[in-house]
Amino acid sequence: MNAYIGIDVSKDTLDVWVLKESSKSAYKQFKNDPAGWARILRWVSSQGVSTAHYCMEATGAYSNGIAMFLAEQDLLVSVENPARIKHFGEAMGYLNKTDKADAKTIATYCSKISPGPWRMSLPEVKQLIAYMRRYEDLQGLLTQEKNRLSEPFLPKEIQSSLKKSIRFLQKQLSEIKDRIEKHIDNHPGLKQDKELLESIKGVGEITALWLLAELPDVSQFDKASDVASYAGLAPREKRSGTSIHGHTRISKAGNRYLRKALYMPALSAKRYNEPVKDLYERLIAKGKHPKSAIVACMRKLLLIAYGVLKNRQPFDVNYAPQRERATACA
Repeated sequence: MNAYIGIDVSKDTLDVWVLKESSKSAYKQFKNDPAGWARILRWVSSQGVSTAHYCMEATGAYSNGIAMFLAEQDLLVSVENPARIKHFGEAMGYLNKTDKADAKTIATYCSKISPGPWRMSLPEVKQLIAYMRRYEDLQGLLTQEKNRLSEPFLPKEIQSSLKKSIRFLQKQLSEIKDRIEKHIDNHPGLKQDKELLESIKGVGEITALWLLAELPDVSQFDKASDVASYAGLAPREKRSGTSIHGHTRISKAGNRYLRKALYMPALSAKRYNEPVKDLYERLIAKGKHPKSAIVACMRKLLLIAYGVLKNRQPFDVNYAPQRERATACA
């Protein structure tokens, strides 16, 4: 490794510090968008860097894009809990608090601590992500073709074409499902996490797979509410100016795959999972709209999944510490 790259992430910009082992450091700011990400790589290369370790703080939706971009280039990238970097900076006596100074602190942290790779950059997780997103694409195409086939007065030739397309897509879905199952079996860590997640009432095989694919390492999060923010399921109040009586809504700024994957399981969990059922009934009794209550159930289910992975134990409704963590932000 001949350079450590610290990236301070904000909504619109990325401050990048290149800490080289044998020459002067470099700093530059880029836009936090796909074009900006590509410019970072070109700029780092222009600094004479051949091998680098990229590091940034976990900031949910804002860091996920650049982290995934770097991982897709097969680069070593770490996404760390902000509290760890903050405490490191304090211990090192770094008192300045600017975006540039923060990027330098992150680069120094990376060089001294050598944090592990971001979970979603691991080859087995990247492959699972690709499998699951392809699975979703095929499901969407299959639904479209079935809907077209249900249209009235279709010519026989069109019906025949649609049926062939449906059979092909069904075969493709079956094949990708087989590949996913073999992939999980070949990676004991993924298999163990999948079994933990499936211990939660309402979380079936497909939901567990989506959680495995789209949820970063739980150690990345300080608390359960941070997981909800990552998924875009954190409540967002609207109480400024003339909107002081606005409704509280979810942020939707996070991972849309997680939100979509949790919807149907939440409908099941509100009937069969005791903590989720209790929450749903309590919210309905308070006059909440059923859709709002379902969103709260999605969030609760995600927090339970976080608790299970954090504690490394199957879900037990009677295990008080686990239930308290899962319900802390409900």
